[in-house]
Amino acid sequence: MSDLRETRLEKARTLEALGRAPYALGFAPSHRTAELQQAHADLPNGEERAVVVAVAGRVMTRRVMGKLAFFTIADESGPIQLFIEKASLLAAHPDEPDAFGQITSLVDGGDWIGVHGSLRRTDRGELSVKVTDWVMLSKALQPLPDKWHGLADVEKRYRQRYLDLIVSPHTRETFRRRARLVSAMRRWLDERGFLEIETPVLQTEAGGADARPFATHHNTLDLPLTLRIATELHLKRLVVGGFERVYELGRIFRNEGISTRHNPEFTSVEIYQAFADYHTMMDLTEQLLAAACLEVCGDTRLTYQGTAIDLTPPWRRVSMHELVEQATGLDFNAFSDRDQAAAAMEAAGLAAPEAADSVGRLLVEAFEQAVETSLVQPTFVMDYPVENSPLARAHRSKPGLVERFELFIVGRETANAFSELIDPLDQRARLELQQLRRQAGDPEAQTVDEDFLHALEVGMPPTGGLGIGIDRLAMLLTDSASIRDVIAFPLLRPEPRERAGTDAVG
Repeated sequence: MSDLRETRLEKARTLEALGRAPYALGFAPSHRTAELQQAHADLPNGEERAVVVAVAGRVMTRRVMGKLAFFTIADESGPIQLFIEKASLLAAHPDEPDAFGQITSLVDGGDWIGVHGSLRRTDRGELSVKVTDWVMLSKALQPLPDKWHGLADVEKRYRQRYLDLIVSPHTRETFRRRARLVSAMRRWLDERGFLEIETPVLQTEAGGADARPFATHHNTLDLPLTLRIATELHLKRLVVGGFERVYELGRIFRNEGISTRHNPEFTSVEIYQAFADYHTMMDLTEQLLAAACLEVCGDTRLTYQGTAIDLTPPWRRVSMHELVEQATGLDFNAFSDRDQAAAAMEAAGLAAPEAADSVGRLLVEAFEQAVETSLVQPTFVMDYPVENSPLARAHRSKPGLVERFELFIVGRETANAFSELIDPLDQRARLELQQLRRQAGDPEAQTVDEDFLHALEVGMPPTGGLGIGIDRLAMLLTDSASIRDVIAFPLLRPEPRERAGTDAVG
């Protein structure tokens, strides 16, 4: 590799000596390659069209055959062939007798070049730019991955995403779809009167979710801070302040494990609507996600990892109790205490961890073990135990439960929503219980945010709140098996450095 780099460096020096700067200041393409392919689709084989075009792109392939050469360059829209003929270059530049030799010897795969020329369709039917002039835009010192094998090392694809994007049209399409998804969701919300208002990333109290935060420190203020684990509590402050429809789509940071569905830095959208409840937010979720799917995929039906998924509303709505009873035969409404529920779970072949210290927490454990992965088609799982939902309003008719739903698709939680808890006394009591759990050693339990509680005491209207994981939704809409496939630059463990002197003893 070092020899190849040195050879390319020498070519860059040669270009400089010839007055062809290896790193240009700019170029003005007249067309993208896809525009040319579409506009001149009627050009017959073997004929030329006397139009002058300028295109720029990265050299992907090159073939030199005597006095002819064929390069393929690609811009963001796609590839086009360059037809490079020694006689044509000499006719265009009689003062440069070696123009053909320069382009064929000094341009390598991976270089960015710009060309001017007319259009010609070869006898084999390939639309080509017949080059009359060229300029080096950026000399690549490193070669591209082998075009036949690409990046076979999956981790290298994530570490060197730029290479993955160069050689994989599928990867480029994945990130185009993700960008369209984000734009579609913002546009849908904006059109319905929601305002996107940014909230702090650096916070004195990490709240709004059960998660371990990243800790940092502000030197000038000598202030310990955390990166936000949710946008919830600040967006609710905005509702207290009089904004009736607000949202924020942005980055969230949680100091947690890494898996095919978890990344410590991820993207979510949180949406709050005054005078609404969790039924309202179910309707909103169906409409928003169906519209986004239609925009990105062209239909509300899609295939994910070989399974047909239908996002056409309405979606199934069912309580957690009902799902667990259907799957296990256990009616958690019948258990009088934690020990009875735990014994029944173990008899049914389920684990009852000690950390699940109530009937409600054991219900959630049973759901996660016996039900969650079976929810393939979009399903709203409703009415969670109060112990697991410190920010959700108590259920209007079911004691011990809250008005909360989670949306599951292909066995993954994709959205989470509440009828928001607006009673400041109830909220304080629940956060104090959370803080006791934290003091007892639960690093994901929440703390008491006094300013947020003061905001609730000022008065918050009845509100529905919703959070949607953008990355998991992008996985679904791009048929991606891992969250790393839809995050351009996922967090990875640093590569181990090669030990110096591996032949040494010791």
